[in-house]
Formats: sequence, structure tokens, C-alpha cells
Amino acid sequence: MIVVDPAAAQDAAHGAAEGADAATLAHDRAVELAVATGKGVKGIGGGIAAGVGALGAGVGIGQIGSGAVQAIARQPEMAGSIGTNMIITAALVEGVALFAVVVGLLAIL
Repeated sequence: MIVVDPAAAQDAAHGAAEGADAATLAHDRAVELAVATGKGVKGIGGGIAAGVGALGAGVGIGQIGSGAVQAIARQPEMAGSIGTNMIITAALVEGVALFAVVVGLLAIL
């Protein structure tokens, strides 16, 4: 016949419960870290998307302005028409840039 001390059995059960609690706590921390990392990666991706969109628009508008100045230098009498076309085209490019920034910000959310 085996005699078991009730206090020792209770201590052993309590130790096993503490081990399970520690494992659960470690798992919860790992999950929190994974969620935080995912949010950080989303933020970086959204920022890159918005930045590349704005950079592309800046280059595009620069090219539009350069072409307009060259065209006006060649044909000064068409300056009004060229300027109007330049503004319309730049507005379209800026619309695409705004769309890229909005998509980048939505990626963060």
C-alpha cells in the first residue's frame, strides 16, 4: 500500500498548474508579438506604397512641366494652349498620386 501525503500531492498539482500557466502566458506573449509584428509590417507596406505613389507623381509632373517649357520655347504663340493642357495633365497625374496615397493608408488600417 502506498501512502501519499496530501500536502505533497497538492504541492505537485499546484506546480503542474503553474507550469501550464507559464506555457499559456508564453503562448499569449508570442501571439501578441505576432500581431504587433503584423501591424508593423502593414504600416511599413502602406507607407512604402504611399511614398512610391507620391514619388511617381512628382516625377510625372516634372516631366510634364519640362515638356511644356520646351514646347513653349519652340512655339511661344501656343503658350496658352500648352499651359492649359499641362495643367489638365498634371491634375490627372495628381489624381493617380492621391489614389496611391489613399490605398497606402487603407493598407495600414
